[in-house]
Amino acid sequence: MIVVPIVALIAAAALAFVLARGRRDAEARAAVERARADADAVLSSAKVEAAAARQAAESAARAEVLAQRAAADAELDRAHEQVSGREAAVAAARAELDGRADDLDQREAALAADEQDRRSKGDRARGLEGDVARRAKEAHAALEARAGVGADAVAAALVQGWTETARAEAAAMVRAAGETTADPAFDREAKRVMEIASGRYHNHFLTERNLSTLRLEAPVMETVLAQGGIVHAALEEIGGVKVIVADDQTSVRLDGQDSLGREVVRRALAKLAKRADAAKEALTNPADFVTKVKEHLDGEVKTLGKKAFQTLGVPRAHPEIVWLVGALNWRTSYTQNQWLHAVEASFLAGMMAAELGLDEKLARRATLMHDIGKALTHKIEGSHAVIGADIARRLGEPELVANAIGSHHADEPANSVYAYLVAAADAMSGARPGARREQTEGFSTKIEELERIGERHRGVDHAHAVQGGRELRVYVRERDVDDAGVVELSSEIAAQVSDELVFPGQIKVTVIRAFEAVATAN
Repeated sequence: MIVVPIVALIAAAALAFVLARGRRDAEARAAVERARADADAVLSSAKVEAAAARQAAESAARAEVLAQRAAADAELDRAHEQVSGREAAVAAARAELDGRADDLDQREAALAADEQDRRSKGDRARGLEGDVARRAKEAHAALEARAGVGADAVAAALVQGWTETARAEAAAMVRAAGETTADPAFDREAKRVMEIASGRYHNHFLTERNLSTLRLEAPVMETVLAQGGIVHAALEEIGGVKVIVADDQTSVRLDGQDSLGREVVRRALAKLAKRADAAKEALTNPADFVTKVKEHLDGEVKTLGKKAFQTLGVPRAHPEIVWLVGALNWRTSYTQNQWLHAVEASFLAGMMAAELGLDEKLARRATLMHDIGKALTHKIEGSHAVIGADIARRLGEPELVANAIGSHHADEPANSVYAYLVAAADAMSGARPGARREQTEGFSTKIEELERIGERHRGVDHAHAVQGGRELRVYVRERDVDDAGVVELSSEIAAQVSDELVFPGQIKVTVIRAFEAVATAN
C-alpha cells in the first residue's frame, strides 16, 4: 500500500520534469529565432551600407580620374604649344644658318681671291728685292772700287774714332769731377745738405755696454756648478761662448765674439736669479732650459728686424737679412748700439737723398743693411762690409744696394752716388756727440800691441795703426826688404796678429816699401 503512493509521487515528479524541460526548449528555440532575425537585420543593414560605400568610392574615383584626365589634357596642350614654338625657332635658326653659310661661302671665295693676289704680289716683291739686292751689291762694289778702301776698314776707323772721342769725354768728365770736388762751393753745398739732414733728425739714445763680467748670487752659482757643472756645460754649448768662473766663485766672465750667444747666457743666468723654480728646471734638463731662452731671443731678433724696415718705410727684405738687421741690437761698436745706429744712419741718408733729388727709400734701404756683416764677423773671416755685400748679392738685393754696403769702408770701389751717401751717413751717425765712447785704456793697449807686432820684424822702419785699429801700416826700409819679402812679411804679420790678439772683424796689414830718389837743382 505504501508503494503505490511512492510510485505515484515519482511519476508526478517525472511528469513535472518533462513539462519543465519542454518549456525551456521552447524558450530556447524562441531565443534562437529572435537571434536569427536580429542577425538577418544586421546583415541586411551591412549590405546596404557596403553598397552605399562602394557607390560613393566609385563616384570619388570617377571624379579623380576625370580631374587627372583634365590636367593631363591641359599639360599636353601646353607641351604641344612649346613644341610648336620650338619648331618655329628651329626653322628660323635653320634659315639664319643657311644665310650665314651663304655669306661664309662668299667670304671664302673673296679670301681665296685675296690670297691668290697676295701670292702674286709676293712673288713680284721677291723678284724686286732680288733685283734691288743685286744692284746694291753692284753699287757697293763700285763705291769701294772708286774709294779704294773696303767697308770693313771704314767701319773699323769709325769705331776707333768714336772710342777715342768717348775716352776723351770720359777723361774730361773725370778731370771736371776732380776739379769740382776741390771747389769750395761744392764743399759748402755738401756741408749744407749734411747740416739739413742732421737738423731734421731728432732722436736720443744713450750708448750702452754689453757687460761680459757678471756677478752671481750664491744660489745661482751653486746651480751653475751643481751635478758636475751640467748647466755650465749647456750654457757654453748652446750659447757658443766660454763661461769662465772666477776663482772665488762670485762672478763669471763671458769670453767670445758672438754677442747673441753672450746675451743668451746673460738671460739664462738672469732667469735663474729671478725664478725660484728655474733651478730645478735647469738641473732637470739644462739643454732644454737654455734652448728655450735662445728661441725666445731669436723671436725678439726677428721682431726687431721687421720693426726696422717698418720704421723706415722700406719694403721687407729676405728673412735672413731681416734677422741680421735685428741681431745688430746686441752688437756694439765703441759702445754704440748698432741697430739704433743703422736706423739713425738710414734716416740721415734718406734726408740727404731727398735734398739731392735722389731715391729716398733706396738710400734708406742700402744704409739700413750697411752693417749686417757685423752680425756674422764671429763666424766669417773678413771685413764686415765685404761680408754684408756678399750676403746682399746672394739674397737678391739690387747691385746698387750691395755695392753701397761693400764700399762704405772703401773695401770695393763705389759705383753710384748712393754708396757715398751710405758712407757719409755712417760717419755722421758714428761721429755725432755722445754717439760713441772710447774705452781709452783698452784701445791704447790694442794699438800698442798692433804696432809692437809690426815693428819687431827685421827691416821695419816704423808701424802705425790707423782707422781705429782696423788697419796696420808697416813701413820697411827699401834696402833691407825686396818686393818678394814685402808679400811674405805682410802674411807673417797678419798671422801673428790673428794668433796674439782677440778682435772682432778683421785687421788689414799693409806693408809699404817706397823708393825715394832726391836731387837738388841749382
